[in-house]
Amino acid sequence: MNKDQFKGSVKDLTGKAQQAAGKALDNKEMQLKGLQKQAVGNAEKAIGDAKQGVKDVADAVKHAAKAR
Repeated sequence: MNKDQFKGSVKDLTGKAQQAAGKALDNKEMQLKGLQKQAVGNAEKAIGDAKQGVKDVADAVKHAAKAR
């Protein structure tokens, strides 16, 4: 897990907690802020996933080149 994936996961979980608290308190603004944090967290996780994919491909190419 890279730092973008980690930070995104934390934001997603924080957003879920905030949304749940907003729902329990009947606070629409808090719910929306929680949803926003979840969206940002999911985007950050996606960026981290893409970076990890590029790194994995680069590592595979590097290993293939060494094998020759």
